[in-house]
Amino acid sequence: MAGNDLGSLLGGLLGGGRSGGATGGATGGGAGAILGSLLGALGGTQGGGAGNGLEGLIGILTKSGLADQAQSWIGTGGNEAVTGQQIARALPEETLRKVADESGVSPQEAADEIAQHLPETVDKLTPTGQVPQGGSLEDIVREQAL
Repeated sequence: MAGNDLGSLLGGLLGGGRSGGATGGATGGGAGAILGSLLGALGGTQGGGAGNGLEGLIGILTKSGLADQAQSWIGTGGNEAVTGQQIARALPEETLRKVADESGVSPQEAADEIAQHLPETVDKLTPTGQVPQGGSLEDIVREQAL
């Protein structure tokens, strides 16, 4: 399944490789599975069916009042933190529930994992200070993991 592949790629990007389960907590593998599920769920939901998941996520966070935090992750400076509560409020409830179900954790645990690892992930996926437009998210992750 593409979500599992994306989770493995993101886990590798975060330094967790292919180890760690969905409940891996601090491991990159567990966070990769949750972030992979989130970005996979958001891919194609913005802009009339186009997008790579990252674009959609940034749009959702921006509309939810987290624009400054999201821009700090994209930019080349420091990364502002977010809380699990902020993530839970920003994401559509059904999206967070789907991510949690696919990852085998509660929605709050999923939101906490997303909040903990999303700043670093977005930072690594946007090294030039811009969100990659179009293309598959798997290709973008592979490119940044090299």
